[in-house]
Amino acid sequence: MKEFEYVITDELGLHARPAGLLVKAAKGLDSTVTVGKAGGKSASATRLIAVMSLGIKKGDTVTVTVEGGDEQGSFAAMEAFFKENL
Repeated sequence: MKEFEYVITDELGLHARPAGLLVKAAKGLDSTVTVGKAGGKSASATRLIAVMSLGIKKGDTVTVTVEGGDEQGSFAAMEAFFKENL
């Protein structure tokens, strides 16, 4: 299992467009990806409504966990996704 923390910099937070892109990116990976928000709430990155229900706003710190499959490749892909899109 690998994980990283990321502070959301997008003005609108994790809204519909980037959440949809996140789900699409996560579904293309060989690993299970989970997005967690401070306070213990987390969701599978492949479930759009679950990700959006976290209510992630600008300035929130999220924890992204990558487990199973090609962890190193999936970890790198998710880290790049967050830096480029959020």
